[in-house]
Amino acid sequence: MASTLSIKKHVISALEDIKAFDIVSLNVKKLTSISDFMIIASASSTRQTKALARNIKDKMSASGVEVIGIEGETEGDWVLVDLGDIIVHIMTPTTRAYFNLEELWSN
Repeated sequence: MASTLSIKKHVISALEDIKAFDIVSLNVKKLTSISDFMIIASASSTRQTKALARNIKDKMSASGVEVIGIEGETEGDWVLVDLGDIIVHIMTPTTRAYFNLEELWSN
């Protein structure tokens, strides 16, 4: 089983492969028991959010990392990929600005 830090590195690489931007990794281990890290990334369109989520799923599956679930693919403004210790939020810039997860989880 790959380490959480190794998985995080692969997730960020998968996001960079398909040109996600403003990628932020937050260590939330001391703030919540649901995950150790939240990775937040922006995509220029709903089509790109979906492609990024699929790319993460494909790369994690190829590495033997279980993807617990993917939510939000129908609408695509905010797609969440649950990897257990890492939760990935892929959003369009408008959605990201509205929900402002960085501020919510950075305390």
